[in-house]
Amino acid sequence: MYEVESLKAEPHLARAQSQSAKGLFTLTNLLRDFEWSWTGVTVRKTGARVPFDAAHLSEIFHWCVYFIRVVLSPRPKDGPLIGFAPDPARPWYLIWPSLFLTGGRAAEPGETPHVWMHFEDRTHSEPVSLPNDGVPRWNFDAHDLSKSRVAAAFEEAFGYSLALDPRQHEGFAVEKGEANGIHDGRIITMPCEPKPGKVYQKLIDNRGNDGLIEDLRTPTVGGSPALVYIKRRPEQVRFSNDNTQCWLRSVDEIFSSEEIAAITRFCQILNLDWGGLDILRDRTSGLIYVVDANRTDMGPPIALPLSDKLKSTYILASALKVSCEKVRLRAGGGI
Repeated sequence: MYEVESLKAEPHLARAQSQSAKGLFTLTNLLRDFEWSWTGVTVRKTGARVPFDAAHLSEIFHWCVYFIRVVLSPRPKDGPLIGFAPDPARPWYLIWPSLFLTGGRAAEPGETPHVWMHFEDRTHSEPVSLPNDGVPRWNFDAHDLSKSRVAAAFEEAFGYSLALDPRQHEGFAVEKGEANGIHDGRIITMPCEPKPGKVYQKLIDNRGNDGLIEDLRTPTVGGSPALVYIKRRPEQVRFSNDNTQCWLRSVDEIFSSEEIAAITRFCQILNLDWGGLDILRDRTSGLIYVVDANRTDMGPPIALPLSDKLKSTYILASALKVSCEKVRLRAGGGI
């Protein structure tokens, strides 16, 4: 798919990099995104809470090391200008370092971007009023990324189902909430009565050869898969995001051409231009299942080695630059 070498970087002084990075966000605005206490912070937008314990402080430290390496890394001088609405893209979202390494930046008020990107860390998004400027728009029609909508789009794209009616089946299943990012899945026994606000899905046996659970986290750019993070953790914490290992792989290493085409169809059905997919491969049938999708992908995963964090970000930056150029030419009648 996309290669690191396709993004040619021009090295320049680290001081200039740091000054450029400062223009993308301010510390004051970042602090306003959180509610602070002595025991942890809560993200105002999503309600997600991050406690100040040893594990989370370690994750914050490793993310800071990655972030510093990104802003000190070589990058081109000029890249795409992206307008984010209704919210700005903060540095912990994968679009931020990817855009930075293209040589691009977020558009400021009054500027006309090359691409508008809907950016709001919510499962359901509301319409956003934008200027009638003819600029291409990403993710503005991806209004509903609930678990039930994702399951319906998956069945349409792949031709087989993930969702279950717990009253009509016997055996084990997964029960989880509709919202993104809450990691509340649990294994239940059917038949049973469905609970309000819950969805019921097949229990996928996505264990690797050593028994660890494997999630195929797949960022998408321009509606196509760009790379794969293989996130691995013990079966006892299968529904958490506490990974013990993470490997970077190319799309072609993990998915067949037919699977790549189906993933692309899935993104088209959801109108998802930039995002992240959680994909599981069943070890018995060999089939893949897209179990989650979001438009505000965070990352790279903390468990990924630093060198692969940077490599994957350059791959995404290359894909982002190519996609922005394609939509710009298409909007101008060039292709």
